[in-house]
Amino acid sequence: MPLSYGSYLKVDELLALQQPLSRPAHHDEMLFIIIHQVYELWFKQILHELDAAMLALDRDDLPSVAKRFRRIHTIQRLLEQQIDILETMAPQEFNQFRDHLHPASGFQSVQFRELEFACGVRRTEVLKWIELDDAQRVRLERRADSPSLYDRVKALLARRGFAVATSPELVETFRQIYSNEAAHYDLYRLLEDLIEFDERFLLWRSRHVMMVERMIGQRPGTGGSLGAKYLQSTLQHRFFPELWEVRTCLGEGNYG
Repeated sequence: MPLSYGSYLKVDELLALQQPLSRPAHHDEMLFIIIHQVYELWFKQILHELDAAMLALDRDDLPSVAKRFRRIHTIQRLLEQQIDILETMAPQEFNQFRDHLHPASGFQSVQFRELEFACGVRRTEVLKWIELDDAQRVRLERRADSPSLYDRVKALLARRGFAVATSPELVETFRQIYSNEAAHYDLYRLLEDLIEFDERFLLWRSRHVMMVERMIGQRPGTGGSLGAKYLQSTLQHRFFPELWEVRTCLGEGNYG
């Protein structure tokens, strides 16, 4: 049989993956499943782009890094917009099938943990709450043992002659780059892509927190977490803390 649109994209298999658990199936459970399956597909693509960006960093190919981040930023905007779709579901509608989700939770997303690990936030203690098969455990261990995106950025800066051994040195390096943008323009653009990447994840997390509170108030999450309170606490986890810290050091007139 010749290749077709459906066979190439495995459309029949894809459309069979939405399996509501409520009986009779609640109308909005289909939306809930599709939204989260699409999130996982976009997480897969972001990881694909991040891996390419990290390899490009290792070979000092900053134009390729910028190209990868342009796509990542666009996907991140879409992730946030998906919350608008989810919020077309009223709380009372969600609560009609929510109990069927126990003990599953978005907290258990392996790919999201991969994203955190790849960027340097390696809270391995959360893994005790996630059931992992052998392949998933290997993936996360590989991410935990490999240089992170931030590690690779620091290595690039060190190759350019900047000091990166300590947090204060890194802040000073960032200050130098921002204060002389013209002389270090490729590095300046890299730092701006990193801060936008971090900011957009924080914006998505913030929207997610508000969406959860809008849906369930202060009730616990289906996976046993504190729900909105737990999600609020995750906003403190930033991928590139020194890149945020340097903003305090930059005043008007410091830019080259």
